Amino acid sequence: MSKNWYPVINYENCTECGACFNKCSHGVYKKEGERPVVVYPEGCVEGCRGCQNLCPSGAIEYVGDTGEKGNCSCGCCC
Repeated sequence: MSKNWYPVINYENCTECGACFNKCSHGVYKKEGERPVVVYPEGCVEGCRGCQNLCPSGAIEYVGDTGEKGNCSCGCCC
């Protein structure tokens, strides 16, 4: 788990589809109504882009993202 890598949601782009919440098995998100909220950033696995890859509106970016392809071994990135 990482303290230097975690998702940030751009709510201007977010369609509240819930794909990120449904994908993440690490407890990073919770829903407030229909809106996904990052509540446990420490649970995000460094290099994992699973929720970003599923986001249909491109609303998820990561703090700590250097643009390099990471070696995530969490098994949830696809």
